[in-house]
Amino acid sequence: MRDNQQEVFPIVDEEGTVIGKATRGECHSGSKLLHPVVHLHVFNSRGDVYLQKRPEWKDIQPGKWDTAVGGHIDYGETPEEALLREVREELGITDFSPVFIAKYVFESQRERELVHVFRTNYDSDITPSKDELDGGRFWTMEEIHGAMGKEILTPNFESEFMRFLLTR
Repeated sequence: MRDNQQEVFPIVDEEGTVIGKATRGECHSGSKLLHPVVHLHVFNSRGDVYLQKRPEWKDIQPGKWDTAVGGHIDYGETPEEALLREVREELGITDFSPVFIAKYVFESQRERELVHVFRTNYDSDITPSKDELDGGRFWTMEEIHGAMGKEILTPNFESEFMRFLLTR
């Protein structure tokens, strides 16, 4: 499997206003075209955090552990619509109550994303997509701290964890 390099994403300003559109390939080519994404952090009642394992075929951060749900907002879609779609596609969850945490710009060597960060509490079964993920599981806070800075977790997850989740 591979990401569809022709998939069309909105190009936005730092407030999230759509100012154009470009393909995934263009957005991930080092162009730094700012495009919006959604992230959902899933906590259970013990305070553990669910992480997904990114498949080796992904074009960004293959094989690393990442935010429970992360996905691009499609052209013409709202962040809330994208979040519901991505959670259903990646984890098979339809009955959850997301809480908005923050919106920020994340920049790597290859791309710039306007990240809409949400969290939810969830204690029911999670069924990660076999097509989109290489599995997932709940991690304790101790496990996450032990993996930080060791190329196990994505830099984006590590950044969000330190900025938004330690204080929640």
